[in-house]
Amino acid sequence: MTETTQTQMTQPGGRRPRSPEFQLAMDVSRGLRQDLFHDAFAFRPLPRMRTDGPVTRSLPPALRDKVTLFPHALVVLAGLLTLLISLAANGGGDLAQFLTGLMGMGAVLLTLLRPVVAFWSSLVVALVAAQYGNWWDSDWPWAPGAFVTQLVVLTVVAMRTRPRTAAWMWTLTAAYGLVMEGFFPDGHTLTNTMPFLFVSALALLVVTVWHVRREAVQKVTAQQTVTAHERSKRTLLEERTTIARELHDVVAHHMSVVAIQAEAAPYRVENPPPELENAFKVIRENAVIALSELRRVLGVVRAEDYEAPDAPQPRLADLDRLLENVRDAGLRVDSTVTGAVRELPQGVELSAYRIVQEALSNSLRHAPGASAKVEISHVLGGLGLRIVNGPATGLVKPSPGAGHGITGMRERVSMLDGEMTAEATDDGGYEVAVFLPVSSAASTEDTA
Repeated sequence: MTETTQTQMTQPGGRRPRSPEFQLAMDVSRGLRQDLFHDAFAFRPLPRMRTDGPVTRSLPPALRDKVTLFPHALVVLAGLLTLLISLAANGGGDLAQFLTGLMGMGAVLLTLLRPVVAFWSSLVVALVAAQYGNWWDSDWPWAPGAFVTQLVVLTVVAMRTRPRTAAWMWTLTAAYGLVMEGFFPDGHTLTNTMPFLFVSALALLVVTVWHVRREAVQKVTAQQTVTAHERSKRTLLEERTTIARELHDVVAHHMSVVAIQAEAAPYRVENPPPELENAFKVIRENAVIALSELRRVLGVVRAEDYEAPDAPQPRLADLDRLLENVRDAGLRVDSTVTGAVRELPQGVELSAYRIVQEALSNSLRHAPGASAKVEISHVLGGLGLRIVNGPATGLVKPSPGAGHGITGMRERVSMLDGEMTAEATDDGGYEVAVFLPVSSAASTEDTA
């Protein structure tokens, strides 16, 4: 025989768990309090009507400003209508009946400022009208004025709030009418609560459909905006890809010609000096390297499924080869490394290498014949770089640039939250100083 033991879980604090029915009742009461009691007296003025519709846009500017108050005018007109209906149903009546009509109109006008208070006020108007009205047999418990007042208030407040609030108002209105019919019949055999509930339910259904349609239109509009933005971005990327392809076709062609001519040039001269052969060799090597870099960058731009090449990215350890290449190109450059050399994160090493490369390229381009100095400082908080070159000798004409080199260096430094200064020196040269922060934890992790 198997004995089954049922254990009852307890909530934190030793409280027994609530039943689903109790939780449902708590959620219902919480929703009622939130919609019709919490901040019931909050000041919520009715906003002006928008004038960006197809009809309002065609109106003159002066008339368009007045059209924005059209919803307010409709509510005021509905308030006057309730007053006239209340007075007509009572045949003019006495002062108490006239004040009841004014209360109904006030409840309707109150929807312009405090919609939840307007609903409670309309119920009070219905109760007062039930005590002072001259009744037909079928007007219990909703007098004609109270009938119209409650219907208008329910509709306007439902348009200004969410559908759940409208459902609560309709439920409380039904409870009021059924209580008045069941416990205070006052000798009336015919009542109008069910007709009122039917008419008001139709009105609230129309308002709910209007809410749903408006939300759907807003979502569609937002989606169209996002789609247009994405389409614009895609068009921009396609244009960039096209430019990259055209750039590759143009630059690759000329660089290939440079490499071929540099390789063939020594054979066109009888007994060329070693310096000339070495110069053409350096030109060809740089052209080949530029072609490789160009193809790699183009692959990133044009291929969505581009895979990074297996070859490692350049690091600070590769600076000696870069400096030799620059010296072969004619730039006299010295390098100094201070501090405890350690392995840094790949992004920092790659950015540092590219910054030194770009700074030396600028020295070759803008200060031909000058000398340069590269200082690399490994400090506790990061990596310091200083590339400085002297003034141009004037023997060779400087090569103009597009100004993208400094911008590219600043972007790399900004990406790593570093600091950079680039300015002319007193002797006519140029200095680039960079600090790239590196946390000790990141450095240790990368080394591991």
